[in-house]
Amino acid sequence: MITKRIIPCLDVKDGRVVKGVNFQGLADVDSPVELAKFYSGCGADELVFYDIAASAEGRALFTDSLTQVASSVFIPLTVGGGINTMDDFDRVLKCGADKVSVNSGAIRDPSLIRQAAKRYGDQCVVLSVDARRVAGQFRVFAKGGRVDTGLDAIEWIRSGVDSGAGEIVLNSIDTDGVRDGFDLEMLRAVCDVVDVPVIASGGAGSVDHFVSLFRSLPKVDAGLAASIFHYGEARIPELKQALAAEGIPMRL
Repeated sequence: MITKRIIPCLDVKDGRVVKGVNFQGLADVDSPVELAKFYSGCGADELVFYDIAASAEGRALFTDSLTQVASSVFIPLTVGGGINTMDDFDRVLKCGADKVSVNSGAIRDPSLIRQAAKRYGDQCVVLSVDARRVAGQFRVFAKGGRVDTGLDAIEWIRSGVDSGAGEIVLNSIDTDGVRDGFDLEMLRAVCDVVDVPVIASGGAGSVDHFVSLFRSLPKVDAGLAASIFHYGEARIPELKQALAAEGIPMRL
């Protein structure tokens, strides 16, 4: 049986890790390099690094912090934020990223997914989707959750996988930072239409939320979280032990 993954997320703004609620009210947390080292050493399966202001500010991803983070970890690293062109893919991969997460850039130019998958392989291309409920529909938002694109999230994800995305990160804006549990309804809708790994993001507030995620949705491959790890409310070794005790396959 394939082991499930636990993935901390570093949302980076102005060179610092930050965290908010529903993508708003960002508060300073710590240095991305120090947090990355900590998570790499305590059993995280992978790490995600998002330059969360890059798309909104219309600039390329800052690479200074990324290069330092990449050189300090020994687990797979996914990087996103301001990925708009093939040159952006190339730049962050050369900085040490293992996978590249594309969001607003793919909305502007859907062919970017196919181009990147052809050059670097499907396993390198992660489609990250920020979604929330609007008038009974799961809607895609761009520019760090600020802009409603009008796109149906489920259809957009299906199209992205058809184009070559090898992994999906579903960020539920509705549950982000609320710490009341993952958005199981939205995740189920995604799992029903794709056969690539799906990573759940947004809402983790306890060990029980991870147990519920993997038990309710066996097709979900990983749980991604920030606040619960950053503020010490759950430690990754204990979380993985608890999940293994519940019969959920973990890499211990």
